[in-house]
Amino acid sequence: MTDKHAAATEAARPWEDMNSGVILHAIPDHLLGRAEISPAGRLEAGSYASFTLTYTAGAYGIDDSGSLRICFRFASDQSAPQFDDPKGANYCTVEASNGAVLQLRWDPKANVRPWDRTLWIKVVKGYLKEGDQIVVRFGITDHGGPGMRLQTFCEETFEFRVLVDPIATFNFQPLPEQPIINIAPGAPERFVAVLPTRRRPGEAFALKLKGEDKWGNPSDLCQTRLTLEARGPIEGLPAEMELSPGPFAFEAPGLVVREPADVSIVLRGPDGEVVAETNPLRVEETKLVHFWGDIHGQSEETIGTGSARAYFAFARDRAFVDACGHQGNDFQITDEFWAELNRITAEFDEPGKFVALPGYEWSGNTALGGDRNVYFPAEGRIIRRSSHALIEDRATAKYDCPTAGALFAALAEAEEFDVVCFAHCGGRYADIELAHDGRFERSVEVHSSWGTFEWLLHDALRLGYRVGVVANSDGHKGRPGASYPGAGKFGAIGGLTCYLMEELSRPALLDCLRKRRHFGTTGGPSGRMVIDLKARFDQEGTLYHDDPALGPAEGRPARDALMGDIVHLPDGGVEIDVDIVASSPVERVDIFNGRDLVETLRPYGAADLGPRIRVLWEGAEYRGRFRQVVWDGEARFKGAKIRAASPVNFFNRDKTLSRVGDDGLRWDALTTGNFGGFDVTLDGAEDAVLEFRSPLVSFEAPLAEIGLEDRIYDASGELPRFVKAFRLPEENAERRFSFTRRIDIRPEGDNPIYIRLTLEDGARAWTSPIYLFRSS
Repeated sequence: MTDKHAAATEAARPWEDMNSGVILHAIPDHLLGRAEISPAGRLEAGSYASFTLTYTAGAYGIDDSGSLRICFRFASDQSAPQFDDPKGANYCTVEASNGAVLQLRWDPKANVRPWDRTLWIKVVKGYLKEGDQIVVRFGITDHGGPGMRLQTFCEETFEFRVLVDPIATFNFQPLPEQPIINIAPGAPERFVAVLPTRRRPGEAFALKLKGEDKWGNPSDLCQTRLTLEARGPIEGLPAEMELSPGPFAFEAPGLVVREPADVSIVLRGPDGEVVAETNPLRVEETKLVHFWGDIHGQSEETIGTGSARAYFAFARDRAFVDACGHQGNDFQITDEFWAELNRITAEFDEPGKFVALPGYEWSGNTALGGDRNVYFPAEGRIIRRSSHALIEDRATAKYDCPTAGALFAALAEAEEFDVVCFAHCGGRYADIELAHDGRFERSVEVHSSWGTFEWLLHDALRLGYRVGVVANSDGHKGRPGASYPGAGKFGAIGGLTCYLMEELSRPALLDCLRKRRHFGTTGGPSGRMVIDLKARFDQEGTLYHDDPALGPAEGRPARDALMGDIVHLPDGGVEIDVDIVASSPVERVDIFNGRDLVETLRPYGAADLGPRIRVLWEGAEYRGRFRQVVWDGEARFKGAKIRAASPVNFFNRDKTLSRVGDDGLRWDALTTGNFGGFDVTLDGAEDAVLEFRSPLVSFEAPLAEIGLEDRIYDASGELPRFVKAFRLPEENAERRFSFTRRIDIRPEGDNPIYIRLTLEDGARAWTSPIYLFRSS
């Protein structure tokens, strides 16, 4: 038995019946029985496999109408077993060795979280005595099926969690030792190379590199020699890097750029082909440099995957982020685990190298305020939960805050104004109209692996709140900082936030968060970029970091401002300076004043357009948990031939874009507030017509009418849902884009000025707004 499972066994005594809430004493081990899995050991993530799970009854046996449950974690995207098609994938059979009649039911919500994905096996005729067996065969290949597809992300101790109701009392108890396998990465399909995005001249930095398998898992099976080519004056760069099996990541430390420059590194394989290129690094004399973080996700102690310790190690060592926070659902965080989390963040926090931020997710129901992230500057703070729903020990229940408003009131009463909160949308969404306190809640999360939620920022701006913009993963797959959707219903890559800070430390990070000096991106290989947004004033204004609308705030005279700043500007005009350097060509930059789109700028004009057309779909069904919009459909370009076609933001490998004849495309796709689509380059398109068909939107459009500006086909409901088509240059190489624009300032109310950047590969970023106002 592993240490982990030994600890789990001890934690199960006394045992809580998760169906009725009744606390029972555990049945002795020899009475419950045992379960074994074959084969065990290492298997590749996302591969097809076959297993035989054998349950052997204990002294109690299983009585008539008793049951067995085999449960899998909520986070797992393993394929569900099916019982009807022997030739199909995931075919499963269940038999009793003594001929007892069994009833089978698969239900993704038939057990208490996180073990809710459940195969329920009920004895409906007969019974089992000690030594009798129930044999479950997962992924049978006897009839030509490929087997059962494993989850697409790694887990060293993936459990087939077996619970038994031997006496038919509906009290299910976990076996003391659970069958486990090791789900490991496959061979690398691509390489990801990372640099910082802003440093000062002479500051040392490192190139960090990993190979990722086809599902985005860092691979320990890399075996190649890569040639390194500096683009810019980088000192200390080795000519080559040797990658060998075993490590999950590689590093070339001690690199330096002495003078201001924009640099990057190209990596070539043995035959000279480019296998990766880093994000751009801007080196300049500056007070604030960039640090990247994903401070929102969970581990297996709540509803995620892998231990909390492995969670922080992944963020630091395999995702290459500078800051990480753990945000477990509060109603699952026992006092013991809260103490352990505090020990882990204290251990991993290392100023100058890595920031581990203590905190938790206040997880109240939507009607009570919805999900909020809570961050502390130090360990040892009180956790004020939304409830003790899955916590037996109620010793600290007196601190519970059942509503978001009660949470903010309790923090204010305790004068804990050093706490920073975010509003976010996960399973539950934050209702910031019902509850918000700007003294604590400094930002809203507009993107995570759950999707994109610009509506949450729009809610805040409509209500007059002054908040920043963050993006994180809210990941459940044990991959903070590099969270891919896999094969589940998560429709997006987990986001990242870039923090503008003087140094890497907890105090600096919290100061940055309070000042809202950060921008959020949709993550992924191109999700690290340089974005500068600066406002310049004709006349002097007063700049605030704390919101003066909430009470006394210290201000200072200013003629310019950065993202996140609040400025009282009684008179005079405003210009914004925007400077962007990215690793993918810039598709567009949208300038907003609050919820109003002021202008869209592109690094190309109508004269640069060619035969390449982009068609995108975007949106969410509604704000709640089941927000997926299915865009499965087809397009035909009548009168034209398709020269080339490529998908945009097809993150889930089960969702594909395919050619149909010379002029057609077919696809399977979904969105959860984010966007996807395709590029198509056409021949002979002068009189051609685009026919587009999907469940929500269908239209016909002459291609001659598709130009620089979007043609939008709307199907909006509670939230925006639409398709848009526009034309692009045949080749767009513009990875740098700078401009200055004069902004008209409304005399009444706030002017929240921010930009949204869209790159050609589908990545997006949002800056925190600069809040300008005329009247006090």
